[in-house]
Amino acid sequence: MTFNHYAKIKSIIEQEPNGWIIKRINKPTSAKNFKGETVNYTHYYRVYSSMGKPIKYCKFQQIERLARTLDIPVEALPIVN
Repeated sequence: MTFNHYAKIKSIIEQEPNGWIIKRINKPTSAKNFKGETVNYTHYYRVYSSMGKPIKYCKFQQIERLARTLDIPVEALPIVN
């Protein structure tokens, strides 16, 4: 079984109290895909607790993929600037 980072984020979020948010961080980042290739991104996202602290392991690049994993539309995600 392969590791799915977005599934891990989902399980972490499910344990969080209501009020968590997602912030877009406009700094370049990179990640390896399942083929082992490095993919570069101009920005990334991070999930923060209701207390405003970053949640461990909840940094990601593809907001659409998180929405699909959570089974909700992107527009319903609590994204703040």
